[in-house]
Amino acid sequence: MALSDAEIRAAKPAANNYRKADDRGLYLLVTVRGGKLWRFDYRHGFKPGTNKPHRLTLSLGTYPEVPLKEARLRRNEARKLLAQGIDPGTERRAWKTAKLKSAANTFAVVAREWYEGWKPGVSPSVQARIGSTLARDIIPVIGDMPIADVKATHVLRVLRRLEARGLGDTVRKAKGCISQIMCYAIVTERIEYDPSPSLNKALKKTESKHMAALTDPARVGEFIRAAETYTGSPVVRAAIMLMPLVFVRPGELRKARWKDIDLEKSEWRYIVTKTRTEHLVPLSRQAVTILRELFRLTCHSEWVFSNVRHNHPMSHPSFNRALQILGYDTKTEVTGHGFRATARTLLAEELGFPPEVIEHQLAHIVPDILGTAYNRTRYLKQRQEMMQVWADYLDKLKTGNITKAE
Repeated sequence: MALSDAEIRAAKPAANNYRKADDRGLYLLVTVRGGKLWRFDYRHGFKPGTNKPHRLTLSLGTYPEVPLKEARLRRNEARKLLAQGIDPGTERRAWKTAKLKSAANTFAVVAREWYEGWKPGVSPSVQARIGSTLARDIIPVIGDMPIADVKATHVLRVLRRLEARGLGDTVRKAKGCISQIMCYAIVTERIEYDPSPSLNKALKKTESKHMAALTDPARVGEFIRAAETYTGSPVVRAAIMLMPLVFVRPGELRKARWKDIDLEKSEWRYIVTKTRTEHLVPLSRQAVTILRELFRLTCHSEWVFSNVRHNHPMSHPSFNRALQILGYDTKTEVTGHGFRATARTLLAEELGFPPEVIEHQLAHIVPDILGTAYNRTRYLKQRQEMMQVWADYLDKLKTGNITKAE
């Protein structure tokens, strides 16, 4: 006869384990310690070399965590598998293995694995920014999910939360970060495709925000004249005078080291923070003059633009503070980074230099026909000439006598 809940509750431990049968192979195993375990006996396949069927047992859980009704449902599911020729025990082990594999391959686990492999060679500031985006905006939303279960709708949920906060630029970066993690999961055989690209049309379009820059020749001349009137720190004054001449990234200028500069050869070599490639900046006569004067002030330090009191580079806000003192709005008129746009625009439109020469001097990735991503010495002769022409052009703009190349 089938079991009842009352019989199960009344079952007491004995000197030995014993069974209380339900029906169709289901029974309750009562242990000497009082445990009540659901078991299902079944036959599947044959013993090797005989026609005797295998007698097997499947565990279906523990009472009362698994009540009688649920135990019968589990027994019925096992019987359905047997009717299809499938061993429910083998199926259960495969399910447990898959579950353990999923738990070991959550999005958070794979993301951290990707991050540790990605960050060597990446600048600390970029590492911090991506790490913060992962920890604050991505992992809390989808981190606990098996990465194989992360679909486009889940990624969209992450990005919609950022859109709702008005973080358009962060949306783009978060999507790129998730895509890189998904691509890593593909090559490590955790998933088969990246759902991120399918979201392009689902996201709000954001306007690109460019760094404020001076691109009118007359205004560039005004800035150079203003920079020469700066009465603050002579180190900062040298920096704002040198920035238009070399148009490197502000952080790279701030952290310039004397060991990387050869004033005799008029060259500055350093590692680009964004691409981790070696870059060469030909120095014009005007740039060398500024650096020689600065050397008398900071030669005691490894840093070209050293803090006078401490042996560390000029602080991040110093450049923009100097621009503001000179009367410039660093959000709408000009920033340190904006001089890269100034040079890119005027070198092409006013001085007629080829785009590939300008892009190499900007240390941008410019693949050549051989697939080389960047070559620090490519177009070196042309770049040396360009940097001197550029410096001479800036001198002419300073006088206010020209607005076009002569």
